[in-house]
Amino acid sequence: MSEFASESARLKRTPLHDEHVLLGARIVPFAGWEMPLQYTGIVAEHQAVRSAAGLFDVSHMGELELSGEFAGHVVNYLVTNDTSRLTDGQAMYTCACNADGFILDDLIVYRAARDRYIIVCNASNREKIAAVFAKAADHHCTFRDITEQTALIALQGPRAFDVLAKAGADAARLSELKPFHFRDVIIANVACTAARTGYTGEDGVEIFCAWSEAAALWRTLLTLGEPLGLKPAGLGARDTLRLEARLSLYGNDIDETINPIEAGLGWVVKFDKGDFIGRQALEAAAERARAKEVRQMTGFEMAGRGIARHGYPLCDLQGNAIGVCTSGGPSPTLGKSIGLGFLPADMTAVGTKFQVDCRGKKVDAVVVKTPFYRRKKG
Repeated sequence: MSEFASESARLKRTPLHDEHVLLGARIVPFAGWEMPLQYTGIVAEHQAVRSAAGLFDVSHMGELELSGEFAGHVVNYLVTNDTSRLTDGQAMYTCACNADGFILDDLIVYRAARDRYIIVCNASNREKIAAVFAKAADHHCTFRDITEQTALIALQGPRAFDVLAKAGADAARLSELKPFHFRDVIIANVACTAARTGYTGEDGVEIFCAWSEAAALWRTLLTLGEPLGLKPAGLGARDTLRLEARLSLYGNDIDETINPIEAGLGWVVKFDKGDFIGRQALEAAAERARAKEVRQMTGFEMAGRGIARHGYPLCDLQGNAIGVCTSGGPSPTLGKSIGLGFLPADMTAVGTKFQVDCRGKKVDAVVVKTPFYRRKKG
């Protein structure tokens, strides 16, 4: 058996794998799963999401359930945001940190009921986060990893709700959901839970359904949405879309060497909520940030000819390395090359000039306001 075949045999497949193959997707290994990188092309799929709608398979993401009387207390202790503020049917973006304040993962917490919470984590961190949450839940509440029972499909773009309106009267009402709220719903005769969340900078929903129902739902949504411009979209477009929206990617922009304060995620750290893991370290990090003694995640665009990539050094105008690019690439929407990276606090003001070391070639860049792209509302 070849090395590739051996690796492929070890990879998991989502319930939509056969659908991706039928659509001619380019399949690649990603976080232990076989996932579609692209179908017709990254730029075409990106533009479909910005102008009409895109359908993403995100069933590789981890789904964890905590239930019982003390489930809410356990969740709130494990994350930086204040999940005690959630009401039934409401979701919240947050981070889970270690005792040193470094990011184990960024998560979305969904409060299904007072005594039931669903946590969606990154696929690459599923085992790690599941172990942390299971340990904390022990003797306090019930923990279940429901990832491989729960499919997740993201429908994103300005025509997402037009597609849903064709999927039944119940689905048509999803446009009434507020951002970061969710509810149970029937979509195209499939029992689902739909949340007004996403990772593209566009409006839309993320749809949870049973593993066995995912393929039928996927096919129906594509059929209903095709006349409206809906296209299947892969990991490639997901990455370019999230970068334009300045949304962090774990493993690139955040990891276990980075804290939320320096990553520009201080808004999900609530020091007024009581104790939580990493609190003391994050209080110290916040104090250093106020004194401008730390690096800061910063958005920039290339002023010269070149593309910033993950890991490229960021340099001052004298050529001295002062930071690092964490994400970068061409922006299909803006028609320019953009990036995120860490710079010293005194170099993060909009308009500040510096250079990116693109494989030995110093290319001019300038700090810009983020997000790079913001959808028009209304």
